[in-house]
Amino acid sequence: MSWASWTTCGIFAGRDGVMTGESGPVLTGELDIHTTWTEVECLAYVTVQYSGASDWLPLAGSPVPCPSEEASRALHEAVINSVRAGERLPLSTGLP
Repeated sequence: MSWASWTTCGIFAGRDGVMTGESGPVLTGELDIHTTWTEVECLAYVTVQYSGASDWLPLAGSPVPCPSEEASRALHEAVINSVRAGERLPLSTGLP
C-alpha cells in the first residue's frame, strides 16, 4: 500500500475563509492545510486547522477522487492557492 502526505502551515485565508465539512464552521485567519492520499482508495483527504490547534477538520468536499500521488500533490497546492486568494476551493469540482 502506498500513501503520501503533505502539510503546509501558516496559510492566511482570503476574504471568505474556508468551509469545513458538510455544514461545518468557516475558518478564517492563519490556517494549516494537510492532505493525505492513499493508493488503495485513490482518494485525497484534505483537512484544515487553525495554526497550532490540535483538531483537524475536513474541508467541504473532502475526500476527493485522486488517481495518483502526483495529482494529490497538485490538489494540495491548488487548495493552498485558493485559500490564499479567497477563491472557491477546487474540492467541489474535483482535481485542478
